[in-house]
Amino acid sequence: MINLDQNQMAEALQLTRAGRLAEATELIQRTLGSSSKSGPSPVSGQMNPPSMGNKPLLSPLLNSPTLQLPMQNPNVLPRQAPPPDSFGGGALVERTYSNGSGARRYLVYAPPGGPGQGMPVIVMLHGGTQDVRDYATGTGMNKLADLHHFLVVYPDQDSRANPMRYWNWFRPQDQRTGNGEPSLIAGITEQVINDYAADRDKIFIVGFSAGAAMATVMAATYPELYAAAGVHSGLPYGAAYDVQSAFALMRGDSLPSRQGRALQIPLIVFHGDQDQIVNVINATHIRQQRLGVDGATVGDGATTAQGQVPGGRAYTRTSYSDENDVLLEQWIVHGAGHAWFGGSAGSSYTDPLGPDASAEMVRFFRLPEIEPAPDRTGGSQRDAGN
Repeated sequence: MINLDQNQMAEALQLTRAGRLAEATELIQRTLGSSSKSGPSPVSGQMNPPSMGNKPLLSPLLNSPTLQLPMQNPNVLPRQAPPPDSFGGGALVERTYSNGSGARRYLVYAPPGGPGQGMPVIVMLHGGTQDVRDYATGTGMNKLADLHHFLVVYPDQDSRANPMRYWNWFRPQDQRTGNGEPSLIAGITEQVINDYAADRDKIFIVGFSAGAAMATVMAATYPELYAAAGVHSGLPYGAAYDVQSAFALMRGDSLPSRQGRALQIPLIVFHGDQDQIVNVINATHIRQQRLGVDGATVGDGATTAQGQVPGGRAYTRTSYSDENDVLLEQWIVHGAGHAWFGGSAGSSYTDPLGPDASAEMVRFFRLPEIEPAPDRTGGSQRDAGN
C-alpha cells in the first residue's frame, strides 16, 4: 500500500469523482515517481509486495482514506522471447484509424496466403496495461486464424486517452453509438471490412478484462455490425457511469442499472469463480442483460454440463437457446482468477490450466477449419482434418 498525503489524496479523489481519470492517474504517478526511494515506481512493474498479488488489469482500486495501487506482478509478465510461431505464420501489419473522437493505432493479422475476399474478422480488445502483441501471443488467436482462415484485428488503446491504457468502458461518453471509443472501434472494424473485402455477416468482437467490458459496450451499441461477442472476465454494459461505480461493479457491490435486453447478439462468456479483480457475479449480470430476466436458471432452452481440463481446471458450461439459435454460452471456471483461460504460458494474464477460451470462441462463432493453400512444393502446409 502506498499513501499519498492528505492534499494529494483530496485532489486525486476530486479528479476521480469528476470522471477525470487520466488526470488523477497522472497526479498519482507524478507523486509516486518523486516521493519514494524505497523501490521503483509501480508504473515500471518491478516493485511487487506479496500482498498485492496479481491485480493490475483494470485500474487502481480506490478506497478512502488511503489510495491502494495494485502493482504489476512480474511473475505474470513474459520472461523470455515468445516462440517463433507464437504470432502465427501469416503477416501482421500496423494501421491507424481516426475520426472526430480521435485516432487509434491497430494491428491486422492475415493468415498465410494473404487475405482473401469474404474472410471473417475477429476484433480483439486487450486488457489494461497489456501490449497488443503480448495479447496476441497469450490468446493464440493468430494461430487459430491460420487454421480457420480469418482476419484478427487488435485495436490499441492510446495512453493519452488513459495512462494505464484501459478502455474507458465506464464513461457515459464512451457508452454511446457514434461517440467516443465505441465510434473508434467501430470505425476500425469498418475500415478493415472495406480494406480487406471481409464478410460483413461474420464480424465478431472479443475482449478481456477492461477490453471485455468494452466488448459488451460494442455489442450493445453496434449490434448490426457484430454477429456475436466473446466476453472474458468482463462487465455488463452501462452499469457503471464513473470511476467509483466501476470499482463497485468490479467488486460485485452493485447491480447493473440497465436490465432487460441491453445485449441482443449471441454471447460466449468466460469468468473465473475466484476472480479477485472482477467479481464473478458480473457474468450473471451479463447473462441477465442478454436474456432479459433477472433469475435465469437451467430449464427450458438451457443445458448445463460439468467438465475438466486434463491436468487442469474444472468448469461449468451452460448454454441458453431459443427455438432458432444459441443466445448465450457461459463458462464458469472453478478455482480460476483473472486471466485468459488456455492462454500461452509466459504471456501476461494467462492461465494455461483453464479451458481453451480462444478455441471455444472460434467454435461458438462457427468458423470452420479450412484446408490451407498448397505450399511451394505442391503439398499442403499441414495435414487438415475437420
